[in-house]
Amino acid sequence: MQLPGFLHRTGLTAFVVLTTLLCFLLPAHVLAADRGAWAPNTAYTVGDIVSYSGKGYDCRQSHTSLVGWEPPNVLALWLERTGNPPPDTQAPSVPSSLTSTAKNHESVSLSWGASTDNVGVTGYEIFTNGGTAASASTSGATSVTVTGLAENTTYTFTVKARDAAGNRSAASSAHSVTTSPRPPVDTVPPSTPGSLRSTGVSNSSVSLSWSASTDNVAVTGYEIFVNGGGSASATTSGATSVTVTGLNANTTYTFTAKARDAAGNRSAASNSVSATTTGTQPTGNKIIVGYWHNFDNGSTNIRLRDISAKFNVIQVAFAEPVGGAGSGNMAFTPYNSSVADFKADIALLKSQGRKVLISIGGANGTVHLDDAGARQNFVTTMQNLITTYGFDGLDLDLEGSSLSLNGGDTDFRNPTTPRIVNIIQATRQLLNQNGTGFILTMAPETAYVQGGMSAYGGPWGAYLPVIHALRDRLTYLHVQHYNTGTVMALDGRAYAQSTPDFHVAMAEMMIQGFPVGGNTSAMFPGLRADQVLIGLPSSPQAAGGGYTTPANVHKALDYLLKGQSFGGTYVLRNPAGYPGFKGLMTWSINWDQFTNFEFSNSHRAYLDTYP
Repeated sequence: MQLPGFLHRTGLTAFVVLTTLLCFLLPAHVLAADRGAWAPNTAYTVGDIVSYSGKGYDCRQSHTSLVGWEPPNVLALWLERTGNPPPDTQAPSVPSSLTSTAKNHESVSLSWGASTDNVGVTGYEIFTNGGTAASASTSGATSVTVTGLAENTTYTFTVKARDAAGNRSAASSAHSVTTSPRPPVDTVPPSTPGSLRSTGVSNSSVSLSWSASTDNVAVTGYEIFVNGGGSASATTSGATSVTVTGLNANTTYTFTAKARDAAGNRSAASNSVSATTTGTQPTGNKIIVGYWHNFDNGSTNIRLRDISAKFNVIQVAFAEPVGGAGSGNMAFTPYNSSVADFKADIALLKSQGRKVLISIGGANGTVHLDDAGARQNFVTTMQNLITTYGFDGLDLDLEGSSLSLNGGDTDFRNPTTPRIVNIIQATRQLLNQNGTGFILTMAPETAYVQGGMSAYGGPWGAYLPVIHALRDRLTYLHVQHYNTGTVMALDGRAYAQSTPDFHVAMAEMMIQGFPVGGNTSAMFPGLRADQVLIGLPSSPQAAGGGYTTPANVHKALDYLLKGQSFGGTYVLRNPAGYPGFKGLMTWSINWDQFTNFEFSNSHRAYLDTYP
């Protein structure tokens, strides 16, 4: 720390004597110059009084303070006072130039010039019509809006400044303002939209247009109602055309339109128009599996019955544990729907030839079946859900610590980890209880499956014993080709997500099989090609990484299905490809609708080119 040069020249003793004499010789008003709390980078003069850590100090030499020169650290500059610092009794200066900046029928906005204070202004109080209590206050801002006023009424305002000690300035000059008359309430609805008509149909949408409405103020938008429903199925912000999506194929729908204004007035319904969607459910051999999520994550809410006809299998996500991850008690409550309506929606999708499964787990639904009690709770509660809603099958989307290999569990053919053994046994029991037509699917992450080739233990390869034990009843495996790092493939190279090479390499691993933990004597047998799908995000917003453009997905599928190379690095072990490869899975149906069906439209059209 550097001290003032004066101390170096004269010595501390002489300085103290001299400054003490000065303190006695200085006028009383100098000795009582209260400067409030000490602060660095501040000019102080002899006689100033500051407070620091609850104590008062007298300035012994004029100086500009620095960090490290706090009063108790530099006794040559400050002399500790006995007793508490003198109270702050000095009021702030009077606020100036009070004026109004805006008004309406119930409020007035005010501004004024800032006050000053020996310590600091902490806020302002606004008084209305000479009242004794403040009608508004600020924490230091020099403007405020006073609300709750009567329309067409004159108010007189004054402002006072205050400091931390509670001192208040004198009142500012008064300023009077008359509030505006209240605007008339808009109760006039817009005119009825005219000439509603269909301008195009597809197998899952109907395009509509109509003539514009008029309003005494302004039309702010239009709402489209389907089949006389009480809530709008589509809206616009003023455009006079819209495409209603998510419809079922080969189905007739009736539409009406209403206009609305800013006050919430709605017009009468337009003429009704009926339109029939084209086509039927996909009849090809290739499928799209989609997850419909039972919660709002910022994508969109879709009623189950309104899911696009392009999806063959719908995974309802998720059934989750209640009472803790290890309880085994599983629950599911329909989001934004009654149980009766949800059951009816499932029945409708099933009548269209589609399959509706209940998915277990997800990123937040960790399931630990560590003992026989948890296993039985799982079976009982899952069977109740399957029976109640009529689900066609079960999807295991176990993530996080739901599956993890214990130390010493080294053979995927004979697992010993309780939570892995118990999930296998519980799933087998549910399959047996629900018959041969009951579907089993799985959606593991790459680390839990293909990652098992490089290492086997903990999460690495933890799904392999489950897949292997249930392969005889496994309908579809759709590994999540997203939110993953690079993964080693059969050619010994590591491939990154979002690329055609990655999708081809990861899919062929599941068909060809691979050595677990690099041990060629522990080969994981490949699955049938018709059991394997690629799992993809439906949009960039749907996952943290792994979104792949439709063009690059189709490059990968051309190679997998037909052996038609795109010139990538990875080379198929089977050059002819795998014609039986089943298709695609996506997270999620909701995100697909959010991006105007890019995923389902582009990939359904591609997959339908295969028999």
